[in-house]
Amino acid sequence: MSERARGRRQTGAPAAPFEGPALSVSGLSVEFWVGGQWAAAAKHVTYDLMPGKVLAIVGESGSGKSTSSMAIMGLLPKNARISGSAKLAGRELVNAPVEVLRKVRGEGIAAIFQEPMTALNPVYTIGFQISETLLTHRHGMTRKQARERAIELLGLVEMPDPEKAYNSYPHQLSGGQRQRAMIAQSISLDPRVLIADEPTTALDVTVQAEILDLLRNLHQKLDSAIILITHDMGVVADMADDVMVMKDGDVVEHGPVGQIFGKAEHPYTRALMASVPHLGLGEAGADAAARHEAGTAALVLDKLCIDYPKRGRVPAFRAVSDASLTIQPGEVLGLVGESGSGKTTIARAIVGLIPVAEGALRVAGQDMVGVDPKELKAVRRKLGIVFQDPGSSLNPRWPVGESIGEPLQLAGHDKADIATRVTDLLDLVELPRDFRNRYPHELSGGQRQRIGIARALALDPTVLVADEPTSALDVSVQARVLELLQNIQKEKQFATLFVTHDLAVVDLLADRIAVMQHGKIVEQGTKEQILRNPQDPYTQRLIAAVPVPDPAEQRVRREARAALLAAQE
Repeated sequence: MSERARGRRQTGAPAAPFEGPALSVSGLSVEFWVGGQWAAAAKHVTYDLMPGKVLAIVGESGSGKSTSSMAIMGLLPKNARISGSAKLAGRELVNAPVEVLRKVRGEGIAAIFQEPMTALNPVYTIGFQISETLLTHRHGMTRKQARERAIELLGLVEMPDPEKAYNSYPHQLSGGQRQRAMIAQSISLDPRVLIADEPTTALDVTVQAEILDLLRNLHQKLDSAIILITHDMGVVADMADDVMVMKDGDVVEHGPVGQIFGKAEHPYTRALMASVPHLGLGEAGADAAARHEAGTAALVLDKLCIDYPKRGRVPAFRAVSDASLTIQPGEVLGLVGESGSGKTTIARAIVGLIPVAEGALRVAGQDMVGVDPKELKAVRRKLGIVFQDPGSSLNPRWPVGESIGEPLQLAGHDKADIATRVTDLLDLVELPRDFRNRYPHELSGGQRQRIGIARALALDPTVLVADEPTSALDVSVQARVLELLQNIQKEKQFATLFVTHDLAVVDLLADRIAVMQHGKIVEQGTKEQILRNPQDPYTQRLIAAVPVPDPAEQRVRREARAALLAAQE
């Protein structure tokens, strides 16, 4: 590399152009030694990634998309065996010496991981971690220069206050700010290839849109090639030039983004696309407003306020203020908003896990404010709750049949009645009856969530609270769980509060929608009113930020969002 090119790389300017692919992968296979034999995780993965291009690798959990990419960087555990070839600008990386890989990591190829809180060191400041990267690879750079460059990088990733962020610890930043800090560290050495492994999965839709805009702008400025690992087809439509679809370790289809979305050839790819919820394609509920006015409400919130008390140095604060909602039997209300808006706080108050400070809360006609513990136990029999993470909400020491039957046991049912009811519930959620003897770790994520739904429905609740029940699931599994929940809800006619930040899912399921921001409900109405004709500026921004699984439509939406943001400034 020339002195001039080296200077560009050190100042963060685009890397010097070079002939051929930035990354050339040929016949890459990964196996793990498990249970006394080799198990294939990725098989004969082959692709060329050109400078300035974005390759999206998509597929369900266990398809091999992350494994094949981490193998390139030498970041797999010791029980892994890698074969084939992966050349970074002509340099072989597969089974390269550790010294070579250490030099390549960061400077030649860098990674943005899914969860910045676990990827960043919690005991060091953000600035120290970025500076450490620079000082390790840029010999001759002083600490003062590293600090200046780190602050410059934090500005480049549009951190609100770069100097403050430089001196902050990871826990002092929001999720979006932590992701920006990790991106700043990843691009600090101007890598030729950037591997982004589910970089927006844990983020709210508006923050996700900002991070995608940031990645798009950075890769254009730096001319870095990007491998985007994701299961969000809206993100793929927004970012990718090419798409590679993986299933069970095999590449089943590979082509330009327009071809994959418009003329997919493999049945698995077509099924994957069909499973993706698409904002704007939900069925219109013509009678939603009329049905909402009829009958006695199953759930009523009237000017509800919820406070969190002072804890240590954390001052007391009002998490929910003047929230008013009603849900009729058989109705689904989608409660949407960003993290920290108060959605889950309301859900927890409804089931009696958080006290109400002011206002009224009634479930099936029973006042929940100041309710006697004995009365609360009776009311809870009319409530069911489905949690976000089915793995952590089930007792790992119990067979799932016991978890499903626990509410019945606590309600005083006899063993014979419980056994019959558990069988009926397994049938209801479309799982084999012999699953009652299995433990949670023996089931997939979708199966565990079905068990969670069965448990929530054990006592035939009047109100079901579903708190982000599909956010941890693959898109095809999510589609099956949502269809199941939809069918059961129509059959049983319980009132449902569906808490989520996924507006496409709300479009599919909900009759009505309430939008929360900073602890207040800023807008509510039928899904046609909220999703097709939003009035509040926050709702407009929220809907505009949702990526849709159609490259052409997404380009139009991206331009419309930019115009909306400019008009609202």
